[in-house]
Order: sequence, then C-alpha cells, then structure tokens
Amino acid sequence: MTRRFTRLAWLAATCTYLLIILGAIVRITGSGLGCGEHWPLCNGRLLPPLDVPTLIEYGHRLAAAAVSVLVAALAAYAWWLRRETGIEKRETWPGRPAYVALALLILQIALGAVTVELSLPPWTVIVHLGTAMLLLATLLVAARGRLRSPPSRAGLAGLALGFVTVLFGALTANLGAASACLGFPLCNGQVMPAGNYLQHVHWTHRLLAYALAGHVVWWAVRTKQRGAWYVVALVALQIMVAAAMVLWALPRALQATHVAVGAAVWAGLVLTVW
Repeated sequence: MTRRFTRLAWLAATCTYLLIILGAIVRITGSGLGCGEHWPLCNGRLLPPLDVPTLIEYGHRLAAAAVSVLVAALAAYAWWLRRETGIEKRETWPGRPAYVALALLILQIALGAVTVELSLPPWTVIVHLGTAMLLLATLLVAARGRLRSPPSRAGLAGLALGFVTVLFGALTANLGAASACLGFPLCNGQVMPAGNYLQHVHWTHRLLAYALAGHVVWWAVRTKQRGAWYVVALVALQIMVAAAMVLWALPRALQATHVAVGAAVWAGLVLTVW
C-alpha cells in the first residue's frame, strides 16, 4: 500500500514540476491575463474562446487543477493508510509531508487567485513561484520516504542558497531586469555595476548562482555523493543556459529552459539532501 502511495507522490511531483514550467511559459509569453481578471472562470466562462494567450493561461489552470486533484488524493490516501493500517507512529508513515503538501496547495491556489485579481504584481508572482517550489520539495520528500541519515549542514545550506537563488531569478524576470546586465559573466563588463536598481537585482541573482555553483562543487567533493555530482552538472548546465540566454538577447525558448533546469536543480538538491 505504501508503494502505491509512493507512486502517487512521484506522479504528483512530476506534474508539479511540469506545472512550474508551464507557469513560466505563461509569464514569458505575456499570457498571465489571458483569462482576464476572472478566477476561477476564464473571461467569465467555463469554456472561453481559445486565442493563443487564453489557451496558454487556460491550459495552465487545467494543469493546476490536475495537480490539485493529485495532491488532495495523496493526502486522502495518507489519511486512509493511517486509519486502516495504524502506522501513524511508525517512522515510515508518509502522512506528514502529504498533509503539508495539501496545505501548500491551498495557499498556492489562494495566491493564484490574488495574483490574477491584482493584475499580476511582481511580489505575488514571486511568492507564487516560491510556494510552488516548496510544494515540489514536499512532494519529493513524500515520494522519497523517511530519511536514511540526518541531512548535513552543507546540504541544508545548499537548499537555502538554491531557494533564494530561485526567488531572485523570479524577481529578476518579473521586474524586467533580465536585460539589465549585458555580457557574461560580468554585468556590463563591471564587477560592481554602477547603474540602476535593476542591474543590482540582476547582478545579485548572478552572484547567488555563482555562489551556489561553488557551494555544490565543494559539497560534492566533500561528501562524494553521486547525487551531489548530479546537482553540480545541473548547476553547470543552468549557468550555460543563462549565459546563452543573455548573449542571445533572451529568446523565449531559452527563458523556458532556464526555468526548467532551475527547477531541476532545486529538485536535485531536495532529493540529494533527503
């Protein structure tokens, strides 16, 4: 029975990962208000006319509904396992992360509604992404099961640094700061850019990414964990994608790839630490 729970958790985590990428496509294509300011309906209708922006936003909402069903089913199955098998007090009981995932889902739905009602202010979009990352992490924890050993301080530090880097990436994108720093690896050829605050936001995001790269390399060398080396590879790929994105004037495909690899880095950190 717990094997079925694990499979359901992996499915929910996979769909959440894909939903994060789809959410990025909504932002990149400017489709965030493709359904107007209506929520949960789309332009006041259950089945709206599907022009491209509406199709993208409506597809995102349908995917979010599918994730909602999976997370709710996971929490319900965890509750059923506790009642039918009496394993609540065992270390293998999977209910806690499932319940946390359900709480995060409810928060995420509320944030999504607020984001639409307030016409996509940057702070709500950033918090929305941050909550999505926490939801993904919680589902991965539910799928992975109990800890084999206590997480190391280096691993937890990598998690914290990775999460902050993701949030600054969202801030960079939603403030329109992605093009504030030209060239790579420096910002407009400077170690300390002397321009406006958008350059500082973008440069902070890059510095966090460089710090994360150095940290995960040190972590992998120190622990010799295979998973840590996978994270190193993902971070290196992410930096290459970011460099190409900046040097090639932010093509949409690379922007979406940047989010996809960034979410994969986060997932890799969670799985390796856990």
